[in-house]
Amino acid sequence: MSVNIENVAAKDMATPQKAEMDVALIPKTAENRTMGPISYMFMWIGDGVNLGNMTLGASLIVAGMATLNIYQTFAAAIIAIAIISTVFALNDRLGYKTGIPYVIQLRMSFGEKGSVISSLLRGIPAIVWYGFQSWVGATALNEIAKVFTGGAFDSIPICFVVLQTVQIILSMYGFHAIKWVETLISTVLMVAFVYVFGLLIMNYSDVIAQQWIHAEGTWGLPFFAFIMVFMGNYAAIFLSAADYSRELKPGFSDGKRGLLYFAPITIAYGAVICIGAMLASATGYSNPVKALAIVFNNDFITVFVSAFIVMGAIAVNMVANIVAPTYVIQLLTKIKYKPAVVITGLLGLCSFPWVLVQDSSAEGLAMFILIYSAFLGPIVAILLVEYYILRRQKVNINDLYQKDGPYSGYNPAAIAAMCIGAAAAFILVDLAWIIGLVVGGVSYYLLTKYAFKDSKFKTGTIFEK
Repeated sequence: MSVNIENVAAKDMATPQKAEMDVALIPKTAENRTMGPISYMFMWIGDGVNLGNMTLGASLIVAGMATLNIYQTFAAAIIAIAIISTVFALNDRLGYKTGIPYVIQLRMSFGEKGSVISSLLRGIPAIVWYGFQSWVGATALNEIAKVFTGGAFDSIPICFVVLQTVQIILSMYGFHAIKWVETLISTVLMVAFVYVFGLLIMNYSDVIAQQWIHAEGTWGLPFFAFIMVFMGNYAAIFLSAADYSRELKPGFSDGKRGLLYFAPITIAYGAVICIGAMLASATGYSNPVKALAIVFNNDFITVFVSAFIVMGAIAVNMVANIVAPTYVIQLLTKIKYKPAVVITGLLGLCSFPWVLVQDSSAEGLAMFILIYSAFLGPIVAILLVEYYILRRQKVNINDLYQKDGPYSGYNPAAIAAMCIGAAAAFILVDLAWIIGLVVGGVSYYLLTKYAFKDSKFKTGTIFEK
């Protein structure tokens, strides 16, 4: 049966496995959803306006030369954002209709035990991003401390620990904190970036024009590779789209939800990619924090900008990098939400983010995105094929919560399709996400139809005998 928001009743919590779970993992009812369209859009602006995306913009400039010029950069970004928004609106539908989180959605395709593997492939990249964003924020916090102490204090590791502690405390309040934090921070950050843009145009327009705007660039493989990088930056987020859509109030069609993704991501992504490329062109630094310090060269402005870089790191982590791995930890350990948040924060401390981005190059970050997105593309395809083609949007949600029910164990077709898709993606890593998506989706359909003939996971699908 298909399940709507309205008929996921609180009494369902009495089913055996739901009773074992924290309230964060059970279906969220319509009356418990707090995010309207404005706060939902601000959430995605806050997520997009971050130093990770700015660093991706900076990675366009390698050894003083632009891989893509300004026109190719924005063409790649718009194509990527259009695909991102479409996949978001498709994959968030089950969570939006029923209120279930991503880790429960996975059981539909992978099975109760098999979902552990696929959920870790979402949780681990989020933890690494958590650590990376915190490290960049700690770099900015260290700049503030240096100004106020006259250079007496200079320790990024200490700032890293302090910032991580603050984020752990804030994230304990879940989407209630995300709602107001994102609205405030995203507004202020966009104003700050407009100011940075104006300053760069006034003081560095010649070198930016030479290094980036008028660069030859290419419409070849690097152009399509950057589309994959831009998409890969969101690959983990739209994979767990249900975690966000279950917080959105009812009444929005697929098209309207698509606009709630496309508009804010375009605004945020466009701004920070542009600023990142401009900063790298002007200073030669791929680390935006150090580049900004050179551009401003003023203690007051350095403190001002660094403060909002810190807030930006907090904003993106609260949206993209804390909720998903926290749910995974809850599912695996059966602990409550707040202790799981603490564990997520501690794991973020151990992610060694300084290895991904050096002063001279951010290619480590881009390569990391391409590698893990090779696995995420097939998982997205499997979920979409399962829900829209094999089950025709008809899922018994209570069955997903039964430990010994129809979704218990592993679905060998899903595991095999994920591995086949990822293996194909690694053949051409620059196009990893799209290759993995296509191969994984096709493989899952064919394996479900022709292989594992006695599999119980065919029950309720178009291939049920």
